[in-house]
Parts: sequence; structure tokens; C-alpha cells
Amino acid sequence: MRKLCLLFFLVLNFTALEAQELNFSVIINSDRSRFQNTDIFNQMKNNFQQFLNGRSWTTDEFRPEERIKGNLLITINDVPQVGIYNATVQIQVVRPIYGTNYESLVFNFADRNWTFEYIESQPLEFNRFTFLNNISSLLAFYAHIALGIDYDSFSNRGGNPFFEVANDIVNNAQQSGRPGWVQNPNDRRSRYWLINDIFVSPIYSPIRDAYYLYHRQGMDLVQVDPETAYKNILEAIRLVAEANRLQPNGIFTISFMDAKSDEISQILKNAPFEIKEEAVKLLLEVDPNNAKKYNELLRS
Repeated sequence: MRKLCLLFFLVLNFTALEAQELNFSVIINSDRSRFQNTDIFNQMKNNFQQFLNGRSWTTDEFRPEERIKGNLLITINDVPQVGIYNATVQIQVVRPIYGTNYESLVFNFADRNWTFEYIESQPLEFNRFTFLNNISSLLAFYAHIALGIDYDSFSNRGGNPFFEVANDIVNNAQQSGRPGWVQNPNDRRSRYWLINDIFVSPIYSPIRDAYYLYHRQGMDLVQVDPETAYKNILEAIRLVAEANRLQPNGIFTISFMDAKSDEISQILKNAPFEIKEEAVKLLLEVDPNNAKKYNELLRS
């Protein structure tokens, strides 16, 4: 279990336990850029991975097996000049399901507009209250999004402290004027709108509650109490639909369905027909692009 590491505060002569909460794999695809210096991308990968995995982001103690797994998939689209990179980023976070070997995809988001400067052997530092550069801000932002989503899935709105830091990172980065950090109504798939929908706007609060219901009160119970689990998964879908009615096609809603559509269509196959019927009605409303997938539930 995750416990607050009080020893750090009580015994100053002892070294605090390095929590190292994240276990992320960084993958960099530079094929599109046709940039010849592949060594820089290998170094970049190791540097970014160390930034995410090699520091403590919380005061909680994590066992090695409790570290939050995820992928950061970076596609280098262009290198307009030496040291400047235009990229897209996909962030995926998974969570283990109690009593199984299954890992559930809890977050899946594509960040399509990231420009950054990187030089060989560049040190990466992070300060919650200051914008230092466009690399450490983006990596720290998604580290805290990953933590917040994970904690929300174990405790109702347990991710608040991490989303608060992510919001601070966005506010500080706005001074840079860089795409993704500023309010742009024509670019809803951005860091600004993501944290706005998750943490700032009350409209999407039901999706925060859905994360807990779906995972802790749903997926974690499927093996031991399927009747309760299916009811709670249905209620989670109902909450997402509720948010979508208030503000259709929000980025938080889209992100939830991007992570969950395949899983829902599989996990509900064994649910009672009345659960499936109501779930499909709601899913068609929220995620009509996957209508074929959901309608298959009624024939299973």
C-alpha cells in the first residue's frame, strides 16, 4: 500500500526514500524528420526517461511493483534547424486490475503541437512555479496528469493535488506563448484545454467520479462481485454521458472514450442484457464513431 513517508520529516539525518512513482517508456520515432543524427534521439530518449522515472513526484511511498506504467510516444515531424524539433506526443497510462494480470488503459491522449529546443547533454530541471523550458514543462505536466488519473482511479477525486500542479505548469508556461499552453478555441486538443476540462471546469467533474466508479468499484470487482461491478461500470458510463450532454465532444470525454472503448466492448459481453442495453444507448450518444463495436454487445 502507498503510505506517507513520514521518516523524511522526522529524522533529518536519514536520506528520504526515493519514491520514483513512474515507470514510463519513452519511444522516439524520427523517421518523418529524415534527420541524420540518430545519436541525438537516443540521448534524448534516455534523458526524457530519466526525467520522468528518476525523481520523486510525490511524498508517498511506492513499491517497485506499484509504479505507474505508461508510454510516451514522440514523433519528430520536422527539424527546421539544428536543435529545434517539431513533434507530436501520445501519452498512454495503464493501471493493474485487482486479482488479475490484466492492465487497463486509463489514459490515452495525443498532443499534436509541441516545438522544443534540445542540445546535446542538456540537463533537465523542473520548478513548479517557473517556466524553465518547453521540455521539462511538458514532461512534468504529463507526469502529473498520469499521477492524477491513477490516483482518481483508486480514490474518488484523489488526483486533485497532482492536477493542481499540472494547472500551475500550464499557467506558468503561458508566458512563453508556445502552442498548447495558451487558450486557443481552434485547438481543443491541447494541454490548456486538457487540464481545464479535468480540473478547472465543473462541467466535466462527473468524468472524474466515473474514473473511480469504473475502475475501483467496477473493474476491480468483476472477479469477485460481477453484479455490483457491472452496475458501477454502467453508472460510470452514465456520468460520462451526463458531462457530454452539458458540453459535447470535450477533450476529457474524448480522452476517456479513446482509452476505454475497446475495453468496455469486451468487459460488458458477460453483463446482463439490461445492463448492456442501457450501456449501448449511452455509448452511442457519447461515442457514435464506435457504433458498430457497441452494437455488437447486443448480439453477444
